[in-house]
Amino acid sequence: MNNIKLSQRQEEIIKLVKDNEPITSEQLASKLNLTRAALRPDLAILTMTGILDAKPKVGYIYSQKPSYSAINEYIKNIKVEDIMSKPVVVSESTTVYDAILDLFLHDAGTLFVENNGLLVGATSRKDFLKFAMGGTDMHKVPIGIIMTRMPNIIVVHKEDNAYDAACKIIEHEVDSLPVVDKVMDGNKIDGLKIIGKVSKTNVTKLFVKMGKNL
Repeated sequence: MNNIKLSQRQEEIIKLVKDNEPITSEQLASKLNLTRAALRPDLAILTMTGILDAKPKVGYIYSQKPSYSAINEYIKNIKVEDIMSKPVVVSESTTVYDAILDLFLHDAGTLFVENNGLLVGATSRKDFLKFAMGGTDMHKVPIGIIMTRMPNIIVVHKEDNAYDAACKIIEHEVDSLPVVDKVMDGNKIDGLKIIGKVSKTNVTKLFVKMGKNL
């Protein structure tokens, strides 16, 4: 039997289930002071690996016969590059008005901002809403004024594990993460170039695919 490395939160969930089984997702969320949405990825992993059993209309119980092998290997072998999609990217000088148009034309939750081909920031729908409430003319203000700047952007690389990327999305409460490559200047990192994105939608599609294949 293969061993699986569980996160601290997953270990806490297992302990709570052992001590309180059967227990519902609502009860687990309350005890951990989290939302049910935040728990879903962890509960999905714990049930698919056989550590927990989900009983309809009853709740979760601890299974004494976890079956890690196939699912564990499947999860570990999925990389970010396998699930990433095309990002919506604008230049730092783009006006807030034009950026909002891009956001809705591409039905995106986050815009990534670059300057001279390098990732310099990101802007979400919440950022645009906050700006609009201020009453400033969005035709004159560049997106660089309202964006979250590097190095405060959480990024992933194409060779990273897709599960770890999903955990970052949940932990940092963002809609998507930029997938980046390092741009080198000799032996020094000159910046990061965005090559894709991993969003909540990408993660959801992955779980649907896993449900069909496993």
